[in-house]
Amino acid sequence: MWVRSALTYRTSFVLMTVGSAVGSMLDFVALAIMFSHVEELGGFTVAEVALLYGTTSVSLGLADLVLGNLDRVGGRIRDGTLDVLLVRPAPVFAQVAADRFALRRIGRVAQGLFVLGWALTRLELDWSAGRVLLLVVTVVAGAVIFGAIYALGGAFQFVAQDAAEVQNSFTYGGNTLLQHPPTIFAKELVRGVTFVVPLAFVNWLPVLRLLGRDDPLGLPGWVDVASPAVAAVMCAVAAPAWRVGVRSYRSTGS
Repeated sequence: MWVRSALTYRTSFVLMTVGSAVGSMLDFVALAIMFSHVEELGGFTVAEVALLYGTTSVSLGLADLVLGNLDRVGGRIRDGTLDVLLVRPAPVFAQVAADRFALRRIGRVAQGLFVLGWALTRLELDWSAGRVLLLVVTVVAGAVIFGAIYALGGAFQFVAQDAAEVQNSFTYGGNTLLQHPPTIFAKELVRGVTFVVPLAFVNWLPVLRLLGRDDPLGLPGWVDVASPAVAAVMCAVAAPAWRVGVRSYRSTGS
């Protein structure tokens, strides 16, 4: 219904989609301006940083397109409109995700794919079937990890009721973090986003494998290809957390 609604005014939809892509592109423009003054950032060239940027942007874009509306849970809890979803014969999770579905967010995905494509044309990598598969799996697993974080953030709002910005700090904030090389950050931070909130598996570790670089923590080589397993674990944690959150809901009492 929301897709049909968006496409009713096609010129407006195109303008909003392009605007979303251009707005997201400004992040990369800032990086490009920085590289006009330096040749490397933490030992990474502009093409290598673009690879980091493109992979995490596409992953977040896909997760945001499908599950970005989970940040509305807090508002529904506060005003009691979540009750409407509970009485419908459909999963609450799916209803919240589909609520006011914004197809224009595909602009973020397109922008990320553009930067990713540019990076791949600039990098001189020895491509093989394994490397191509690793790149595809990295993007997909990264989207699942971000999606699990969206779900965990939605579950947390059943407790906090106004925690959309907490969720955004791990999704949009995490995306900004992953757009930069891990070598410019303190090892304590890198450990935190590897072992606590495993954002490093979205792109840092697998992209380092693609580029033939060692990770700053000196982890075993198999960790670089563990993104699918981490994504599965994140989903296994997010699913029961969401169910617990829904079962704890007591409406507004009005």
